Amino acid sequence: MMTNLFSTFDPSSSILNLSLNWMSSMLGILIIPAMFWIIPSRVHLIYSSVILTLHKEFKTLLGPSVHPGSTLIFISLFSFIMFNNFLGLFPYIFTSTSHLAFTLILSLPLWVSFMVYGWLNHTQHMFSHLVPQGTPGILMPFMVCIETISNIIRPSTLAVRLTANMIAGHLLMSLLGNTGPSMSILMVNILIITQILLLTLEMAVSIIQSYVFAILSTLYSSEVI
Repeated sequence: MMTNLFSTFDPSSSILNLSLNWMSSMLGILIIPAMFWIIPSRVHLIYSSVILTLHKEFKTLLGPSVHPGSTLIFISLFSFIMFNNFLGLFPYIFTSTSHLAFTLILSLPLWVSFMVYGWLNHTQHMFSHLVPQGTPGILMPFMVCIETISNIIRPSTLAVRLTANMIAGHLLMSLLGNTGPSMSILMVNILIITQILLLTLEMAVSIIQSYVFAILSTLYSSEVI
């Protein structure tokens, strides 16, 4: 029974107190074997071109001193989030990226690893980031506090941004869909067209939000190198 508006996004099926809804996050793995055919398909060619474009962009952001293969983790992150965002658009498939528990698991370990690596290996460089260049001496203590707070909240802002954008469109589509049975035939037709347009918008949002998550993670990592 739905107790509030957001409970429609909560896990609802379980066996032996184990939530089966989170297994939807692994459904993207079923798409991978199609990539290993000798003759590439159109999907394989499109995906390969997307990966190559992302590799070039991430490599530019990381700078010339980047180690070979450093962009792989961010490309994998983009692909994983995009698969989960798209799977959430299908009926009766749990949208894992609309939960902070899932998005924080993605952002928090990345941020912690960046901070540990930066403070252990480039301590002076990390301290220099706390005071932007050209800051007046009287404002330096305040800038250190502001930069420290903005640095600490980075994983939560990454997680909340992805969660809020994914849950907003799904919530709007759920609200419009629940009003369908009480509408006339004409209004139902208009509602169907509106839902199709919203679904198209959500497909674009799924790609954009996974790209934003990967790009910001790349920018955060480039600051500690």
